[in-house]
Amino acid sequence: MSYKSIILLLSITSLLFSKEVSFEYVGIPIKSIDNNGKEIHKIVKREIPDICKKIPINNTMLWTGNYAHKNVPDVCKSSYINTVGKLLPIKIHDEVETYGTLEVLAFIKHMQKDDSLMLIDGRKEEWFQYRTIPGAVNIPFHYIKEREAFEFEFEDALKILDVRKDERHPLDFRYAKTIVVFCNGSWCSQSIAMIDALIELGYPEEKLIWYRGGMQSWLESGITSTRK
Repeated sequence: MSYKSIILLLSITSLLFSKEVSFEYVGIPIKSIDNNGKEIHKIVKREIPDICKKIPINNTMLWTGNYAHKNVPDVCKSSYINTVGKLLPIKIHDEVETYGTLEVLAFIKHMQKDDSLMLIDGRKEEWFQYRTIPGAVNIPFHYIKEREAFEFEFEDALKILDVRKDERHPLDFRYAKTIVVFCNGSWCSQSIAMIDALIELGYPEEKLIWYRGGMQSWLESGITSTRK
């Protein structure tokens, strides 16, 4: 693991265990650029309606029948398909860190002041356009995995990741960004396919981070997304 990666990990760990851990409720101001070059500002936080804060946390309310009790207001619960994909392990490569939702929030907070950090939505564009994590940049996984078939898109992806080329280094990863990659959930293999393809190219493993829970973990935690 590189020195910079260690510093980032320590910074995020410090933030998570500090007295200011409530940043998930206070919110993180983020700035991003949309496909038209327009600057977008959002506050990313857990968006919990007041009525949901009054629900008692007990077995009856949380785990009755098909889980959330019928008396729990609809606005306080979410429903997801749980029979798709194949469950993935918590660790995919020796040097690739696996993040949970709080670590991703902390990463996004650091990302606002550090251009070497980037959050990557590895899903295809239609998924990204429908809903994603604010501040994420879309690099569809197949642009990297199937790079021979997507030559121009692959070259654009390298520029986004700050992977450079010169006469001595066909692919120079010295300036490559440290990235968190995600897709739809702990059953979605698109992010892994992208990470595997990047490692095959020579991308440093210590600059790759996997958000295993992806969009499903993000949304089930009630955190701001790009679609209401």
